[in-house]
Amino acid sequence: MSRAVSPRFNHFVAPLALLVGGEVIARQVSLNEFFTSLYNVLPTVLLLLGGALCLMYGRIRECFLLLCVYLVYFLLDTHADHYRDHGRLLDDAALTFHLCSLLLPLLYGLFGVWRERSHLAQEGLARAAVLFAVGIVALALARRFPDALHAWLVVIRWPALQADWLQLIQLAYPAFLAALVLLTVQYLRQPRPSHAAQLVGLAGVLLLLPQTFSRGAALNVLSSHVLLMLVAAIAHEAYLMAFRDELTGLPGRRALNERLQRLGRQYVVAMADVDHFKRFNDTHGHDVGDQVLKMVASRLRKIGGGGRAYRYGGEEFTLVFPGRSVEECLPHLEAVRQSVESYALQLRDASSRPKDDRQGRMARGKTSATQVSVTISIGVAERQGEQRVPGEVIKAADQALYSAKKAGRNCVRVHGSGRGAVRMNGHSH
Repeated sequence: MSRAVSPRFNHFVAPLALLVGGEVIARQVSLNEFFTSLYNVLPTVLLLLGGALCLMYGRIRECFLLLCVYLVYFLLDTHADHYRDHGRLLDDAALTFHLCSLLLPLLYGLFGVWRERSHLAQEGLARAAVLFAVGIVALALARRFPDALHAWLVVIRWPALQADWLQLIQLAYPAFLAALVLLTVQYLRQPRPSHAAQLVGLAGVLLLLPQTFSRGAALNVLSSHVLLMLVAAIAHEAYLMAFRDELTGLPGRRALNERLQRLGRQYVVAMADVDHFKRFNDTHGHDVGDQVLKMVASRLRKIGGGGRAYRYGGEEFTLVFPGRSVEECLPHLEAVRQSVESYALQLRDASSRPKDDRQGRMARGKTSATQVSVTISIGVAERQGEQRVPGEVIKAADQALYSAKKAGRNCVRVHGSGRGAVRMNGHSH
């Protein structure tokens, strides 16, 4: 993604809620017939639904994460059912369980950090080849040397780390730790809902495995919730792609159109435009122009008075104030105008910037930089009189914005002959 995003707790809210909910349900002594039937089919339904979403949006990474979790669920489900019905394990159940405990975190971590870099089909084939190779080798060893492989897996290598509450084989925990480190680094470098869901999903897998045989519903419930985390994250990011502007992080034009359909009888719309943006962009370059738009968006995002900012397009932004009058909104618009005006943007000469990153960091603060001031003009309109629908209110706000430009820019102007106040540099004219 092109813009820097800080880690956000709200990325983890839905996955953590699903994890806690799954753990609570899994700890129930027994589930009623409806929930038992639901969780019997839910993993397969989620795999199909998630796979369809992955194909639609080209999310090969998430597709193979879903597949890894589902394959382990599929392999262990038969053994868990047999143990539940007959009170004893099948001959190969222990070996299958230990192999899943070791291979699942390794494959989950690998596919979680394996970024898509080439064609969709090539990415899918490469991951499928890895999954197939690992599966074939594990199956061949399990068929050819079952006792030796089982003995190698369960041997206690670190007696000091042995504890009753560590119910998996010792080799599984370094595998989970490696996957945790990789996924954590990935999230910190690129905070996204899908990366957060992958982290919480790994915790869900770690909770799932020790309860496979000790709790009757744990395997079905927790695997369903882990799959649901990943599917929900795919849907969340699809929503962000459609409704959020990638450069500024503000809701985009489509989100604005949706919001306009749900406004009440009283609201205010303001159109904001960066002054002389084309000239600024042509003079300093598109990269600096992008920084200007990000800076303006960051100020508009903090608008008070119950307003919300949207990126309308280009250098234009829209602010919507539900249930407000113009008089209530003007102080907040004036405050945000002043906030943009008072921000000094530092422009350094790209030709004199050291090519080496280490030298650049050492020279930071010592090199000469040009300060530029960015200003915005704002036009405001309220739903009243002739402006009865959102489109007409936006058109009126656009006319007020045009008046603000004609009045010298860097000001707020209200639409309407009786409300022609212009505010510039904190004064009314």
